[in-house]
Formats: sequence, structure tokens, C-alpha cells
Amino acid sequence: MAFNIQDFITKQVASAVGSVEVPSAAKNQVLNGLTESILGSLTQTATKAGGIEQLKGLLTGATSAASSPITALAADMFSKNILSSLGLGAGTNSALAGLVPGIIGQLGGILKDQDGDGDVDFNDILVTLGVGGKSGSIIGAAAKSILGSFFGKK
Repeated sequence: MAFNIQDFITKQVASAVGSVEVPSAAKNQVLNGLTESILGSLTQTATKAGGIEQLKGLLTGATSAASSPITALAADMFSKNILSSLGLGAGTNSALAGLVPGIIGQLGGILKDQDGDGDVDFNDILVTLGVGGKSGSIIGAAAKSILGSFFGKK
């Protein structure tokens, strides 16, 4: 069975959120919002210039989740899109936002090796994120990412 990063993140989020006291009325919004923020951050990163390399660095463990721009983007999305509208209080908001680096840190090293022979295939992850599907589209995305860094966005 192919690795599904969405399922992995959903399980990590459910486990992490259990450590913070969240009112039952807001629990589903927090769980879904945190999952969507992390997936959104990964997807946005994968589709921008240089993003494939950033994503691969995070998933191989070469880049620390704590210092990754992917983590910063996910935390920002979660805070702005979810926490700001729930009114849970500064302490709860801080505790929940503080879960993001740990959850993303669980992604570090899930790619056992970079040649696709490990338990997790990078192409499967890209397919789940909606930025792959066929070898050509993945190669195209990688080429766009690499070329984008040379030409820059205007």
C-alpha cells in the first residue's frame, strides 16, 4: 500500500492535540484546521520555485522542522485561519500553535532514502499533495522549481 501523507499527518495531529485542553465544541475545527494548515503549507511549498527541494530536505531529515519555512507557513496559516476565529484564549492558542513544529518534525526522515527504494516513495507524497501523478508532471514540477530559482519570479 502506498504511503499517504495526509493520513500520516491526520494521525499525528490527533495525537498531538490530545495534549492540549480544547473545548469539545472546537475540537473538530482545531483538528481539521491544523491538518489542513500543514497540508496546505506542504502543497504551497511544493508548487513554488525551489519548493520540491525544500520539501525533500524536510522529509529526509536534512532540514530541521523547527527552522523550516514550511513549518513557519503552516503555523501562520493555522493561527490566521483557525485560531484567530475560535476565541480559545491566548494560552490555548499558544499551546496549539506550538504543536506545529512537533507535528511537522514527525515528517523528518520519513523518506528512508532518496532513490525511491525505501518504505515511503516521494512520488506518492507529491501525488497526495496534488503536485504529481505522472512521472512527467513530477519531472516538470522539479524542472520548473529549479528553473524558477534561476530566473526568479516577477
